[in-house]
Parts: sequence; structure tokens; C-alpha cells
Amino acid sequence: MRGGGRRDRVDVILAILETIYTERNEAKPTHIMYKANLSHKLMEGYFTELIEKGIIEKVDVKGKMRISLTGKGSEFLRELRKMKSFMQSFGL
Repeated sequence: MRGGGRRDRVDVILAILETIYTERNEAKPTHIMYKANLSHKLMEGYFTELIEKGIIEKVDVKGKMRISLTGKGSEFLRELRKMKSFMQSFGL
């Protein structure tokens, strides 16, 4: 994240995907909202976009909704981590 200001889209998406990944690929929406520091409205907007693009999916686990990374989402997370690391190596 850049010096002290707002996060950009990439940072927010990375925070969402990292949260899901660290929860063994299956997280409660409210947990994602808190860990990624998002409002409910913002979270829903990101979820809609990421679901449409096949990055995440909603799954039913014992009658409760969870958010999970798809195979495409796991690949996207790996590449996003590489990109962030590359940018940081240049001080960006």
C-alpha cells in the first residue's frame, strides 16, 4: 500500500483473496469484510465482480454461506502476489 492514503483496487482485491486463502479457501462473508476492512456495500460490490469473473464463488456449507476461491481465483491470487512483489522490488 502506498504512503498513508486510500487503498487501490488491487490492494482491496488482494486483501479479499488473501483472507479467503488463509481461511483454508472458505471464509464467512463477515470475516472477509472485517479482515479486508470493507463496508458491507463495498464488499458486496467486489463479491459481485469477482463472482462474475469466476475468481470466487458462494458455497453452501451445512446451510451457511461461505465464499471460496475457484481454481481460476487461486491462479489469480498467485499472479497478483507476484505482481505486488515485483512492484515492491522497485519501490512502488
